[in-house]
Formats: sequence, structure tokens, C-alpha cells
Amino acid sequence: MKTIADYLFETNAVRVSDPEKPFWYASGTLGPFYVNTHFLIESEEKANELLALIEEAAAGDRTDFLSTILEFVKKQYETSESYKEVIDLIVSKAKELDFDIISGGERRDYFFSLMPAYLLGKPHLSIFKDGETYFSENVEEKAVKVGEGDLAGKVSLHIADLITEASSYTNAWIPSIRGVGAEIKDTIAVIDRLQGGEANLAKEGVNMYTFAKIELSLFDEGVEKGILTQAQRDMVAHFMENPIDYMKAFLKAHPDFIDEQIALGGKPKQRAEMAISRGYVPGRS
Repeated sequence: MKTIADYLFETNAVRVSDPEKPFWYASGTLGPFYVNTHFLIESEEKANELLALIEEAAAGDRTDFLSTILEFVKKQYETSESYKEVIDLIVSKAKELDFDIISGGERRDYFFSLMPAYLLGKPHLSIFKDGETYFSENVEEKAVKVGEGDLAGKVSLHIADLITEASSYTNAWIPSIRGVGAEIKDTIAVIDRLQGGEANLAKEGVNMYTFAKIELSLFDEGVEKGILTQAQRDMVAHFMENPIDYMKAFLKAHPDFIDEQIALGGKPKQRAEMAISRGYVPGRS
């Protein structure tokens, strides 16, 4: 029987690099893995299709927002093994909790908040990046724009793709939910990045439930299943212990790497120059 780890690796929702070719991160650092929870929809290609659809719908008539993307996620639920498994896990956990509505935030939360609302017959609160909120009593019908106090007395269960530090919650989702008069006691996310999110949510009185954690045991399971090599696992372990030490050790062992990246031009060149400027490259400044 497959586990959540199988689906994370199969869909590249968690993607581990070749030990000789780490990934560049936006901060100008090198790292051994990416986390793209929304790839669980089936694949990167399908995830990008849905992201484009969400962006188009969000830019249009938001009263039709959910009905526009509902058919896409319903089809994926019927055809994608990974997506169905994750949605079923979310629905099962949600049934244990006390809430009136399900909320999700633009953009990736919608991958995981809409189908549970549909399957459970719950209203959905859509929270957009610009602060607008739309309430759908029935996700198959038109939504209405809501504002201060309109959902007084309601309890929202927020469903998200992953939680890192929970800054999206504290800066946007929780204020928006409370702004329309509702409460939030619980949240479900697929992945916990283990970077302080649970503690930050607890300060807000919100309980967090997840199905996978980005910790070494996840990568150990990948090795046990033959998905990852021991070298990949050890690389991740070094990175988790000390990300900067991992990067400096890699660059010391690969003295030509930075010059090769600069020669490539484009984004590799930009990231390599950023790494130099931030003092991450031994002997370069």
C-alpha cells in the first residue's frame, strides 16, 4: 500500500537533486530539494494548468471563481491516484473537527480546500491576495463578496498546501477570516516544513494537522523504498544540519561550479553572483 511519501516523490512534490547538481534557491544558496505540494494534483504539468486557471478566474468575475475551477479538480479527483489519496486524507481529518465553513487562500490552498468543501457539502470562503473575500454557500453556485462581520458566529477550517513559518496565516488568512466575523480554531495542511509554523499558529489559538513533515525520516523512507539513493539522503542530512556549511562544503569540493554557473548566464549566473556577494563562496567576494 502506498504512503503519502510515495506520492510526494512520484509526483515530484518533493524533488531531490543529484548530489553533484544541487538546486539554486532564490536566496542565492544551494540546496538538495524542492517542495511543491501542489504537484500532488498529478504532476507539475497539471499543477501549472490549474495555477493558470486560478489566476485567470481570480482576475475575472470572482462570483464565478470556484465554479470555474471546480470541474478541473473534480476530474483530477476522479483520475489522479495521488490527488484522490490526499483529498481523502484531508476529508477524513476534517470529519473529526468542528467547523461551519472551509477557507482557502490564493493560490495553492485552492488545490486542497475546494474538493473537501464539495465532498463534505460545506460552504467555502475564498481569500484573495488583495484582501477580498468571497463566500460560496454551495461551491457549484455563485459566490458573494463578504466584508466586516458578515460571517459572525461561523467557524472556519482553513486548508492549505503547506506550512513553513505560517506567515501567510498571520499576515493574511487569519486576519481575513476574523475580519468577516468568523473564528478559526483548526487548520489542515498537507506538509509541515518544520520551520516554526505550528508554534506560530498556536499563538493564534489555531491547531495544526498535517500528513507529512520535511524531516530526515521522510528521506529515509525514500531510500528504503528505492526512490532515493543513500548519497541523496546523506546530502539532505548535511543540509538539514547546517545549510550554509553544506553549501560551502559542496563548493569546496567542486571549485569550478560557480564559474560554470556564471558561464551559463540567465538565472544560474544571477544566483551564483548573489552567492558570491553574500559571502557564501569560499575565496570569492
